[in-house]
Amino acid sequence: MVILLSAQGLNKHWYKEMVVYQIWPRSFCDGNGDGIGDLKGIISKLDYIKSLGVTAIWFSPLFKSPQKDYGYDVADYRDIAPEYGTLEEFKELLELAHSKGLKIIMDLVVNHSSDQHEWFKESRKSEDNPYHDYYFWRKGRKGGKKPPNNWLSSFPGPGWEYDEKLDKYYLHVFAVEQPDLNHDNPKVREEIKDILRFWLDLGVDGFREDVITYISKKDGLPNGFPLMPAARGIENYANGPRIHEFLSEYKNDVLKHYDCVTIGEAPMMRPKVALNYITEGPDQELNMMFHFQHMEADCLFIEWVRRPFNLRKLKKVFTNWQNKLYGKAWNALYIENHDHPRIISRYGSEKYRVESGKMLATMYICQRGTPFIYQGQEIGMTNLELPELEMYADVATQNTYKLFRKLGFKHDKIMDIAKTAARDNARSPVQWNDQKNAGFTTADKPWFYINKNYTEVNVEAAEKDENSLLHYYRKLLKLRKENPVIIYGDYKEHYKRSKTLYVYERNLNGKRLLTINSFTEKPVKFKAPKGFDLSKGELALSNYPVDNPGANEFITKPYETRTYLF
Repeated sequence: MVILLSAQGLNKHWYKEMVVYQIWPRSFCDGNGDGIGDLKGIISKLDYIKSLGVTAIWFSPLFKSPQKDYGYDVADYRDIAPEYGTLEEFKELLELAHSKGLKIIMDLVVNHSSDQHEWFKESRKSEDNPYHDYYFWRKGRKGGKKPPNNWLSSFPGPGWEYDEKLDKYYLHVFAVEQPDLNHDNPKVREEIKDILRFWLDLGVDGFREDVITYISKKDGLPNGFPLMPAARGIENYANGPRIHEFLSEYKNDVLKHYDCVTIGEAPMMRPKVALNYITEGPDQELNMMFHFQHMEADCLFIEWVRRPFNLRKLKKVFTNWQNKLYGKAWNALYIENHDHPRIISRYGSEKYRVESGKMLATMYICQRGTPFIYQGQEIGMTNLELPELEMYADVATQNTYKLFRKLGFKHDKIMDIAKTAARDNARSPVQWNDQKNAGFTTADKPWFYINKNYTEVNVEAAEKDENSLLHYYRKLLKLRKENPVIIYGDYKEHYKRSKTLYVYERNLNGKRLLTINSFTEKPVKFKAPKGFDLSKGELALSNYPVDNPGANEFITKPYETRTYLF
C-alpha cells in the first residue's frame, strides 16, 4: 500500500512516472485490410509508440461488443471483439509491449453491459431467472404506462426501456443498448472481481474505469431534478451511497494483490470529492481520477453548449486540482481523448496548428501528474467538421441532435455545433502518411471518414520535419523523464488575472522550472515573475527560435511557449 506523501510531496511510484498513450482501436491502424483498426495494426506500430517516450498504452475497449457505443457496450468481458482480432493476438501484443517496456492498461466498463451480453439475455427471460437481478428491472408507474421514475439518459433520451414480455422496464443511464448493472447484487460484484482477476492474471497492468462513480444507485431510485433536459436523476447515482463500499471491496479482494494502477473516470467531479477516492493511504480506492472540468473552458458543462474560450476558467481549474491534490493525491493529466473534440481546434489554433499544439502540450505535461496522450494528438490532428448528420457515427451525436431539435434548434444550427462539439471529431482514423486512406488501411474504404488535411498532417511528414509537433512531444517527454521537478515538484501559478498567458513554476529540492504559455496569436508583453532571472536559467524547450533567451522582458509570438530550468 502506498504511504502518505512527505512534506516535499515525494512518494515515488511507477504510475506517477509513466506517460500513457491512449488507443481507440477502431481508428488506430488496420492490419488486415478490412477498413477497421485492429490488434495486428497496433502490433505493427508498437515501435512507433515506444519512440514517443511513453511507457504505457491504454486501450479503449477491445472486448466483444455489438459496437453500438464502439466497445463501451460489452457483450463478453473475457474475449476480444472479432473485428479487432483474437485473445491469442492480444496475448501476443501484451508480451511484445512488455518486452519493449510498455505497460498495458485496459478499459473496465462495469456501470453497464451490452444488451447482447448473456447476463442480460438471461435476465429478460423471466423474473425468476438467476440473472434477473443483475440489472435494474422495475414495474412501470400508473398501471405500467409510465417508466418507474423520470430519469433521462446522458446521451440523451429516456433512461428506461420497456420490455413487453416481462411487462417491466430496465434502467440505462446511457444508450438503450447499455443496461445498467446492479452492483447492489453481491453476485454482480463477484463477477466483476473475476473479470479483474482474468485480465490481471493475463498480465495487464491496470484499468481505466469507465464512469466508475455511477455504479451505486440511491435506494428506491427516486425521481431526479425535473428541469434537467438530459441525465436527469444523476444526483441519485453520481457518487452514490455505496460507491466507496464497492470500490473498497474491489480493491481489497482483488486489486491490492497485484502491482497495478487504477484510473477512475468521473463526470462532474471536483477535487474535494475526488479526494474521497484517491487520497493516498490505507483507504485509497483509486490511484487517479479523470475529471472533465478543464474541458469546459469553451462550453457550459458539455461541448454542445458553446461559450467563448476562457483562459482564466481553464487556469483556475488546473490550479485548483494542482493545489488541492498536492501532498495528498495524484493528478491524471489529459487534454484529448475519445470523448472530446480535438484540442487544437478548441483551445489552440488551426492557423497556428503546430505552434499552438506545442504550447498546449507544454502547458499540461509540465504540470504535476501522469500525462495521457491520445492517438493523433502528437501530430496535431484537428476536427473533421462533417457537414451532414448521416455522416456522424456516434450514438451520442445522433441522440443529442434529437434533443436539440426538441428544444427548438434548427437543423443548420445543430450541424454547426456538431462540427465543433461531436465526439466523432476525435474518432477519425490516424493519419500515417499522405497515401490512400492516410495509410490507415489498404481497404477501398475505411470504416469512418478521414480528415481532408491528411496529406499535410500525418506521421510520415512529421518524422521528416525536425520542427514538427511529433518531435516536440518526444523532446518534452524526454525533458520530463530527466527532470524529477516536472514529475514531483510543487506548483505555483503566476499572473492569474491574465486572459492570454498561462505561467507557472515548479520546485523540487532546489531545482526550479518556469513555463510560459501564450494562448493567443496577438503579441503579449511578458515580464519574468518576481524571483526569476531568465538569464540565470536554461531555456530547455520552446516552439520558436529565441535570440535572447536571458531577456526578462519580451513580446510573445503567436501561441509561444517557453520552459526554463533553474
